[in-house]
Amino acid sequence: MRNRSFQPPLSGLLLVLAASSFLHAQISLAITVGPPPIPVYDQPPCPADGYTWAPGYWALGDNGYFWIPGTWVRIPGVGLLWTPGYWGWGGAYMVFHTGYWGPQVGFYGGINYGYGYGGSGYEGGHWQGQHYYYNRAVTNVGSTHITNVYNQTVVVNNNTHVSYNGGQGGVSAAPTQREKAAEQDHHVPPTAEQAQQLQSASQNKQLLASVNRGKPAVAATGRPGDFSAGHIVPAKAAGGPVADAALKATPHTMAPPPKRMPAVPPSQQTLARAPQQPQAQAPRQPQARAPRQPQAQAPRQPQARAPQQPQARAPQPPQDGARQPQRIGAAPQARPAPHEAPAAHQQPEPGPRPEPRI
Repeated sequence: MRNRSFQPPLSGLLLVLAASSFLHAQISLAITVGPPPIPVYDQPPCPADGYTWAPGYWALGDNGYFWIPGTWVRIPGVGLLWTPGYWGWGGAYMVFHTGYWGPQVGFYGGINYGYGYGGSGYEGGHWQGQHYYYNRAVTNVGSTHITNVYNQTVVVNNNTHVSYNGGQGGVSAAPTQREKAAEQDHHVPPTAEQAQQLQSASQNKQLLASVNRGKPAVAATGRPGDFSAGHIVPAKAAGGPVADAALKATPHTMAPPPKRMPAVPPSQQTLARAPQQPQAQAPRQPQARAPRQPQAQAPRQPQARAPQQPQARAPQPPQDGARQPQRIGAAPQARPAPHEAPAAHQQPEPGPRPEPRI
């Protein structure tokens, strides 16, 4: 039952964790409705040095969209930064782009996740040599004994809470050259702690969008997988109006998964072509065959045979008959040949001229 409650994203994430040659996974879930807006919530304090913020996001399970709370995650290696995953319009359905660790932050759809992730890059912290420094202006360091801090004002251009890129109502953003280069870097998959956070969220029905209507009871946690009282932060409000379609949308009510789509279109196309073929053949065959056969055969046979036979044979006999009496009358003067003297044989047989001449 656990895997069923969140089978598509969880299976994709576990595959990412097991893949040693992981670069940048794209998980297509064939849903045409974008997730609800990012809820409004406070960031819990950083538990210790060596942690970085991983913002919350909407995931998709068998029962629809549900919220994965933001949390502080231990950085898996020196120099690594977290690029959050994001939903993006793929032309026919929504596609989830899995987050990853890398030497620089890549493209995450221009989504304003907050607390350093304003839509491009990360302003909540950076590396200096072997140490990670926190920007107190946008991250909640709290009372934790962390000395590697700094203050830098961050200006966010995208003040919306839209949670997906492209499509109708989505964020209009494209990757920069730096973000494109970041996609080509060596990446590290999400950690086991992040997988634990995902699995814990998938088992909490209160995080379903259909239940909380965009305002989850657990919007963030201090540590991954810790949903106990005193370590959670509830959402203060929904990020904006939530469409009913986003609350009701599930993989069962939407289109089939994209992996099945290559096998489905052929049957759909044949059903679509079936009405087109009779419509195209019925009008073309009777209109093309009926008028062309009578018009082409009827006029050509009488016009070609009738005029050629009478016009060719009729004028020749009179012309030969006119010439023969002249030749017969002038035969003794022009041609003294004895064979041309009998004119009676030439008049009844005007057709075979070469026989008397020969």
